Amino acid sequence: MKYGSLIFEKKDYVETKRLLYFGKYYEDYAHKHSLDRLKENLDMALVCDEVDMPDDVVRLHSKVALLSNTGWNRTVELVTPSEYGMEGDQISVFSALGSSIIGLAKGDAVPHGFPLGIDSLKIVGVEQAIFSSNP
Repeated sequence: MKYGSLIFEKKDYVETKRLLYFGKYYEDYAHKHSLDRLKENLDMALVCDEVDMPDDVVRLHSKVALLSNTGWNRTVELVTPSEYGMEGDQISVFSALGSSIIGLAKGDAVPHGFPLGIDSLKIVGVEQAIFSSNP
């Protein structure tokens, strides 16, 4: 890991914990495994205030460019389960990939299962969402 630990911004940490509390009733194995991984990641992560967050760490609403060893590439936006499906190229933080990449940084890699086997996905870019505040 680039920074030696997963890093969560404080608001994302609280929101993800809240989502996990309400998502604890998922019954299928795939979701349970992803939720367990996410809970473990939260338990060991470093939590930072927004002003202290490195710009290249994957957060909720980050756009993340991924590249596999075989040349597959894709840019996805990491969203909450309730936001998933509202726009194209989104992945839920509850998905296997989403729960694996949140808290990682540009340059980090994670194993990911594809139909033909497991490959390593490298995070080659992270773009943070810009939210406008209402006056």
